[in-house]
Amino acid sequence: MITTLQKKTAQAIINIFETGQVLGDYGNVTVIPGDTGHLSYGRSQVTLASKNLYRLIKAYCENVGARYSNALVPYLPRIEQPDLSLDNDEAFKSLLSEISIDPVMQNAQDEYLDIHFWDPSVKAATVHRITTSLGIAVFYDGNIQGSLKKISNKTNDKYGVSSDIGEQAWIKDYVNVRRDWLANNSNSALHSTVYRMDALNELIESDKWDLALPLSVRGVNIDEDSLNGVYQRLLKLTSSPMRGDDVKEIQQALINRGYNITADGVFGQDTKVAVIDFQKQNGLSPDGKVGNSTRNKLLSTLT
Repeated sequence: MITTLQKKTAQAIINIFETGQVLGDYGNVTVIPGDTGHLSYGRSQVTLASKNLYRLIKAYCENVGARYSNALVPYLPRIEQPDLSLDNDEAFKSLLSEISIDPVMQNAQDEYLDIHFWDPSVKAATVHRITTSLGIAVFYDGNIQGSLKKISNKTNDKYGVSSDIGEQAWIKDYVNVRRDWLANNSNSALHSTVYRMDALNELIESDKWDLALPLSVRGVNIDEDSLNGVYQRLLKLTSSPMRGDDVKEIQQALINRGYNITADGVFGQDTKVAVIDFQKQNGLSPDGKVGNSTRNKLLSTLT
C-alpha cells in the first residue's frame, strides 16, 4: 500500500514535469504550438480541448466559497464548446493565473486530479500488478500525459506481462517503449517531452522504487519540507499582467526597500525592473521573476 508521503512524492515528480515546481504551479497557463490539447492550466496542466478544463472550472464555480466565480461564469459556455480562440484571450488567461491564489481553486485542482487521474492510475497499476511507488508514479505520468492504456498494451505485446517478467523489468520496458513513442510521434510537440522518460529512467537506475526522500528530479530537490510547503505562484511579467494580493505584497516590499513603484497588485514592467535590480543587489539570478529564493530574500529584509 502506497503511503501518503509516497503519493505526494509521486505527484511531485509529475508536478516538476508539468510546471517545474514540487507543489506544482496552480496558476500556470500554457499554450504550446501544435499541442492538440490547446490551452492548458494548473498544477498538472488540464487542457481546453479535452474539456478537463471545463470540468475543473465548473467544479470551482459551483463551490460557494469560490472568490472568482462571478468573473469565470460568463466564460463557461466558451470553455465547454470548447472555443479554441481562448488560446489567445489574454484577459481569460490572466484571470486563470490570478484565481490560483484562491485556496478553493487549489483544493479544486487537487480533488479533480485525484478523482480523474490519480485514482484511475492506481487502479490501472493494480490491474497490471504494479505495486511499487515508482511504478505507480510511472502510471500516473502516463495518465496525465495521455495514452497510458496504449503504451501498456504495447509493452505487454513486446515484452510480456509484468506477472511473467517481473514488475521492475516491466516498468523499465514500459518507460523505454513510451520514450520511443514520444520521440517518434506524428505530433512533433511530443518529441521534446522524452525528458520525462529520461528522468524516470534515472530513478529506475538509482533503484528508487520506494521513492525514499530526498530525491532530485530534473535538478529540483524533493524532500519533506518542500512537500509540506505553502504554494506560492511564480510571479513574472506576462503579456496579460499577473494580478493579485501576492503581487501587491512583493511591490510593497520593494517600496519599503526604496523602489519607486506603485503597489497596485499588477505585475508590470516597472515591477520587473525593480525585481531585477533587487536581484542584482542581493546575488540572485537577475531574471525579473519572483520565485521562492527572490521572495524569501525580499520579504526577509522587511524585519
